[in-house]
Amino acid sequence: MKIRLLFLLAMASTAALGQSQLEYQTPPESIMALADAPLPPSVWTTDHGDLVLLSRNAYKSIAELSQPELRLAGLRINPKTNIGSRTTFYNDLQVITAGEPNARQVSGLPGEPLLANFSLSPDQQMLAMTHTAEAAVELWVVDLKRAEARRVSAGPLNANMGMPYTWFKDGQALLVKMLPQDRKPLADRSENIPKGPTISTNDGKKAQNRTYQDLIKNPDDAFNFEQLGRSALFRVSLDGSSSPWKEAGLYRSLRFSPDGRYLLAVTVEKPFSYLVPYYRFPSKTAVFTSEGRLVSTVLEVPLIEDLPQGFMAVRQGMRDLDWRNDRPASLVYAEALDGGDPAVEAEYRDAVYQLEAPFKGPGTLLLKVRNRIDGITWGNDQVAVATDSWFNTRNTRSYLFDPSAPGKAARLLADRNYQDTYSDPGNWAMERNAYGEEVLALDRRGNAYLLGEGFSPQGQFPFVDRIDFSSQKKERIYSSRLEGQKETLMDYDPAEDRLLVRIESPSDYPNYFEKSLVRRKGAVQLTFFDNPYQALAGVHKEVITYPREDGLELTGTLYLPEGYDPASGEKLPMILWAYPREFKDKSSASQNTSNPNEFTYPYWGSPVFWVTRGYAVLDDAAFPIIGEGESEPNDSFRTQLVANAKAAIDAVDAMGVIDRSRVGVGGHSYGAFMVANLLSHSDLFAAGIARSGAYNRTLTPFGFQSEERNYWEAPEVYYTMSPFMHADKMKTPLLLIHGEADNNSGTYPMQSERYFNALKGLGATVRLVMLPQESHGYRARESILHMLWEQDQWLEAYLKPTAPQPELAQPLEDR
Repeated sequence: MKIRLLFLLAMASTAALGQSQLEYQTPPESIMALADAPLPPSVWTTDHGDLVLLSRNAYKSIAELSQPELRLAGLRINPKTNIGSRTTFYNDLQVITAGEPNARQVSGLPGEPLLANFSLSPDQQMLAMTHTAEAAVELWVVDLKRAEARRVSAGPLNANMGMPYTWFKDGQALLVKMLPQDRKPLADRSENIPKGPTISTNDGKKAQNRTYQDLIKNPDDAFNFEQLGRSALFRVSLDGSSSPWKEAGLYRSLRFSPDGRYLLAVTVEKPFSYLVPYYRFPSKTAVFTSEGRLVSTVLEVPLIEDLPQGFMAVRQGMRDLDWRNDRPASLVYAEALDGGDPAVEAEYRDAVYQLEAPFKGPGTLLLKVRNRIDGITWGNDQVAVATDSWFNTRNTRSYLFDPSAPGKAARLLADRNYQDTYSDPGNWAMERNAYGEEVLALDRRGNAYLLGEGFSPQGQFPFVDRIDFSSQKKERIYSSRLEGQKETLMDYDPAEDRLLVRIESPSDYPNYFEKSLVRRKGAVQLTFFDNPYQALAGVHKEVITYPREDGLELTGTLYLPEGYDPASGEKLPMILWAYPREFKDKSSASQNTSNPNEFTYPYWGSPVFWVTRGYAVLDDAAFPIIGEGESEPNDSFRTQLVANAKAAIDAVDAMGVIDRSRVGVGGHSYGAFMVANLLSHSDLFAAGIARSGAYNRTLTPFGFQSEERNYWEAPEVYYTMSPFMHADKMKTPLLLIHGEADNNSGTYPMQSERYFNALKGLGATVRLVMLPQESHGYRARESILHMLWEQDQWLEAYLKPTAPQPELAQPLEDR
């Protein structure tokens, strides 16, 4: 009771200050120790069996997030350094050479490294990367054999539109995007007197787009986008010498052909748009020789603002151009056979074509597919596998076809619901061919290999299948049966009989091992990462299964505090954390895809922290929303939402471990939307936490999440699902948290601000926390620690030991 009263007093005193801002707070020590634990390295593997360990800080600082930032055409750019302002930087590198037990520190790294944009050379002997210095992006390389780094260009590189370089195929040089010498000073609208209004027009075409953010808003934005996006291309050799390669342009992507003779370059063109991000601006795709001479302008795409309605809508004409990985220099592309309109009935939706040098005229038809093409996994001249999908039916198909025989019918390999995890055949084992490109790993008999996650009604058993393409018969050559551990299959090389796996348990951090399947050689451990979260090692963890009122089987991962004895009779408060997902069939919705042996990782947004504070935590509780046949999932969203929540609470309550009058619910993004609906339309919870959500669906009128219908087609659905429209029903304390710079489509900060105003005006118990500089996912250490403090104070106030009377709590004034 003392903790609750202190929190309420703090809230009241803060409210008395009107619009004063609370300084950043930190959570209790048990949470702080977990949140501040060092982050083990990320791991990259090479074809030679080497491992590259990349280390970074767990968080940025609020000072880093407060550096200059321009938000233009869907990009967030630091105009001083010319790199994405939200880029994740690494600060240390180590190398484990194949056959050696210990990691070697990479020498020669810059002082205070800010490393990003990593790329292995074609022979995988070198690792290129960028380092962001005080005022410029530099190009560096690491000799992996020697574990030595050096700078090859002081730049300044232009990383404002993504990857700022690509390797030449000989591995001796890189094609680099540099700042052009003729770049003009950026426009500063704050210093200019407007010369007129900003005007948008439409000529009668339907342009139903999502509510994108960070768009160009005026002519000054358009000018700045052009200046920040323009790059001149230079050839930079590993010895540091450089020479101009191509004049300045808005280069969006650069990719050499497998044999290195040609470059496929995509540039952004004018006119720019105020309605869509840069990747839907007009574009030009051209092929150049490796010396920079234009061979052919293959494609020119107009501005894409008016696609047909639906998730499967695409533009007409040539799209998705890329090199075929198994041939020296063959382009492949797709074209819609239904005009790009999902509403048009068609036996085949897409066709795939091949185009040879000099890359002019229509291509040769390779195959047609029933759905939208997702991609092609190339093998050799006779073997390739194409995959397609269709959102409305959740159907996916894969086809085996012979690229050398365009008229030959493709054979169907799989035809399934892509949400049916139990039937997932897995991913193809891949290898690098003579061109350095990834292709199907085929053994001497032409067999291919599939690595599957192996979820089933009996549990998770990852597997390796060998498939004979001639007969299409599969043979399971490996199935993981580790007790008390989870094994993830990373890669299999049939030629070397080398299986790379990652093994973990609830208290053992994931480490990498190497196995042999044919020789039955025991596992060899490659990495030795310690568990930085030892405080959770004694926590009880289990995956529970329970029925919804309609019989649907649901699951969730239950955590109980260390030392807690259910037989003691003590009833714990509980936090339920979830995220709704839409399905078109009950069978897929009821599948269990949780593994109790997965490592317990308290990432920044996790509710698991509170198991150290004496709470039961039901994390990742299944919240399926199902619409079978002609019905759409959202037609009964609220009913199913409440049924999911009730089933979860009933199940844990039946175990005798919780006080069901002290259950809180939390979620992020669409999970926050879930929280607001549950508190408005049920009496199951004592408190809620909603982070970075959207609460008024009329502000996202052309669809949201998995909803394709627009507001005018389904007004009742939009109204019924919008917590804002039912703010008068909110009787449960709600903590709203939102990043002030949220750029996620639909969850702009105004959603939380307006919802708070509505709840406040109607007398609800509510608190709104706006985190400066934060986007949809939070990055700064100060923000995350304060968020954890806010959540802890809220839960302690309303779930321990008894829920307070709502009128005692005084929310902060809106800022």
